[in-house]
Amino acid sequence: MAAMLRAGLVTLAILLAPALAVARQVVDLAGRSVTVPDRVERIIIGEGRYIPALAILDRDDPVGRIVGMMGEYEAVDPATYARYHAAFPKIARIARIGRAARESFSLEQAIAAQPQVAIFGLDGHGPNTRSGEVIRALEATGTAVIFIDFRSNPLVNTPASMLLLGQILGREAEAATFIAAWKQALATVTDRLAQASPAPTRVFIESRVGLDAACCETMTRGMMGRFVRAAGGVNIAEALVPGEAGVVNLEWLLANPPEVYIGTAIGSGSTSADKPWLSLGAGVTEAVARATLTRSLTRPGIVDLPLVRSGRAHAIWHHFYNSPFNVAAVQAFATWLHPSLFADLNPTGTLRDLHARFQPFPVDGAYWISAK
Repeated sequence: MAAMLRAGLVTLAILLAPALAVARQVVDLAGRSVTVPDRVERIIIGEGRYIPALAILDRDDPVGRIVGMMGEYEAVDPATYARYHAAFPKIARIARIGRAARESFSLEQAIAAQPQVAIFGLDGHGPNTRSGEVIRALEATGTAVIFIDFRSNPLVNTPASMLLLGQILGREAEAATFIAAWKQALATVTDRLAQASPAPTRVFIESRVGLDAACCETMTRGMMGRFVRAAGGVNIAEALVPGEAGVVNLEWLLANPPEVYIGTAIGSGSTSADKPWLSLGAGVTEAVARATLTRSLTRPGIVDLPLVRSGRAHAIWHHFYNSPFNVAAVQAFATWLHPSLFADLNPTGTLRDLHARFQPFPVDGAYWISAK
């Protein structure tokens, strides 16, 4: 029965699929050579949070080409989604081809949207490189499937992903302008570290603080875990967690205390104040952000870390782990890990400038905070 259904979907898609006009070759982040139409007007995206990346290339109408998207954006980052909804109400009318988990992706709905191009991540909430059945079914309809990455190896793959998106959407100049700004912002950290060669700072990242009562989920060789080394630190959890992310127990953390603690915030301006999460992002005031960080640092065990008493505990917006604006977070890390070396660095100004230049609305809210 499943095989008959898949065959029926492919047959339907071939009948519905838009004809490819002039086509050209691109190489995606999975190293695949893919043929894409010369003029792309219908896309589906494997994560709603790719919309800010599309906005870098098309500030006037970043959702205009999207005919299908996963529905995780409004679920995991409702405050930012609300800002896009206010600016571009038609975002609500885009077909949802899944919810917040890869398993919820609907191949039937994706094919019915008649996309020319499907934009997926190497990993994340939507289909990825291991989703062979989805890839084959979409390609059988004439849909070009391409992979980008802001998550697994962000400081290498962000500029490559933006370059690829610019090629696909015919926005090469806009992509090049952003990449130049991004590289310059990163170089303010990496060049100075290369010249000064400070001793690396021991860092621990606690991911999604408050989501689970237990401690401690962390990021290591992927996502924001990669930012630690770029900012002149050693991610202490790498000694214990072999992959991109994992869990360490509180006893290990207390026995191997870091010099700097960074918690990631999944709460936002639309989050109830009585939730146990750190709150940062669109609409969150500095006072609210600091209050949630202060509260989180009173948890058993965490309160006993020496860095809490010395004021080297910080929080950051969780979604930098999957954002082309990740370079601002690297700058924030640098000011926390080496405060004297980067005393003149202004990551808030960097984030504000990047939004002013490359987003349809200015930044509004606190995206990181430090304990007093």
